[in-house]
Amino acid sequence: MGISPRERMLRLLSLLQTGREWTAGDLAAAMDTPSRTLRRDIENLRELGYPVQSLRGPGGHYRLVAGKALPPLMLEDDEAIATILALKLAAAGGTGIDFTLDAAVRAADKLRRILPTRLRRRTDEMLASVDVSRTSYPQPTHSLLRTVATAISDHTRIAFTYNGRQHASHRDVEPARLLRMGQHWYLFGWDRDRENWRTFRLDRIADAPISTTAFTSRQLPAEDLPTFLNKQFRGTPAYLVVLTLHASAQEAASRLYRIDGALEPINGNRCRYTAHVDSYQWITLVLVLTDIEFTIDGPDAFRDHLAQQAHRLLRASAPPST
Repeated sequence: MGISPRERMLRLLSLLQTGREWTAGDLAAAMDTPSRTLRRDIENLRELGYPVQSLRGPGGHYRLVAGKALPPLMLEDDEAIATILALKLAAAGGTGIDFTLDAAVRAADKLRRILPTRLRRRTDEMLASVDVSRTSYPQPTHSLLRTVATAISDHTRIAFTYNGRQHASHRDVEPARLLRMGQHWYLFGWDRDRENWRTFRLDRIADAPISTTAFTSRQLPAEDLPTFLNKQFRGTPAYLVVLTLHASAQEAASRLYRIDGALEPINGNRCRYTAHVDSYQWITLVLVLTDIEFTIDGPDAFRDHLAQQAHRLLRASAPPST
């Protein structure tokens, strides 16, 4: 028994949504249908609002192009779940952009309603297991993000007032990249007054940037900008500490007050924690707050530091002498 017209249409739409240019022969072969049936199915898609482009002659093909309205989308199971989770994250402000959060909620609800029962159940189980707290950090407006992104794309200088830590100043910048690092959005660009690369937090831009003249793009100081900027922000950690934690890697990841390195499973109840830290005092505080038993694998300098702190605490906890 052949497939139903409905299944055939869904199959055709799935193939076209890959973005590939299909010749009539290749598409008919992939669909396992006669050319006449293929042409009829394509016309049916067009009537439903899908803009299927067709070119005749040598190099002719079918292709799904952008239309005037948004038609229904074909999503695989994992794509649908990922989309709903991403929308829930956006609704909680997890993207760090101050746009209409209600739009993300409505979009997630619409998508969930059309899911098959089996997939809706899986999605609900996932959502019930995940809690996304609303961010308390300042967020840039959607319009500001769009203005800066457009200036980067058009290679146009922007001028704005920037609220620095000490005072506000006027900046004339050649924007290069937008980056999301930690809990903030940043603009990375060439500051024309200071003649150097600078990083600006978007939520500290006081007014709407004004686009001025075009500029020629400069070579960026690094291909991997996030890593480059993280080193500038935090500096290179000065100490390497290796510990064996008396807990599984999964438990350690959930209980560690802060993870400054890598967790490597050893067995079901042990893992190796390799931490890159700025000071022994910091990793000591993290271990105290975490309350996980551990063994120091190295270095000896950290073992000596911890022993000194332990002796000091023991002295402080001893009863007063009579």
